[in-house]
Amino acid sequence: MAARFKLDENIPRHAEILLRTAGHDVESALAERLGGSPDSLLLDACRREARVLVTFDLDFADIRVYPGPSHAGIWVLRPPRQSSESALKLLRGALTLLESETIQGRLWIVEINRIRIRE
Repeated sequence: MAARFKLDENIPRHAEILLRTAGHDVESALAERLGGSPDSLLLDACRREARVLVTFDLDFADIRVYPGPSHAGIWVLRPPRQSSESALKLLRGALTLLESETIQGRLWIVEINRIRIRE
C-alpha cells in the first residue's frame, strides 16, 4: 500500500530516496521551505496534504499534544545515533510493518528492535 510522507528537516535525504523507491509519495519540509518552522505549522501542512510526518523530533511523540485523530500519522524515529544509516535501517523496518498495520491517525515510535504504535 502506497503512503504519503513528509520528511522533517532532520531526516536525511537518503530516506526520501528509500521511500520513493518503495513506491511512496514523499515531500520534504526543506523542499517546501518549512525548515525551522514551528512544529504546529509543519503538522498543519501534513494535515492539509494528508501526509504522514517522519521525524526524529520527540515533541511529536506526545499523544496529548498530537492526538491520533488530528493527523494522518506520525513516525518518530529513535535510532541509537542520528545518522543516515540508522534512519534508513529504521525506515526499512517500519516499511515491512506498513504492509499489515494502518498508519492513519497513529503514532509510530520506530526503534531498532521494536515499533510501538499508539492511537
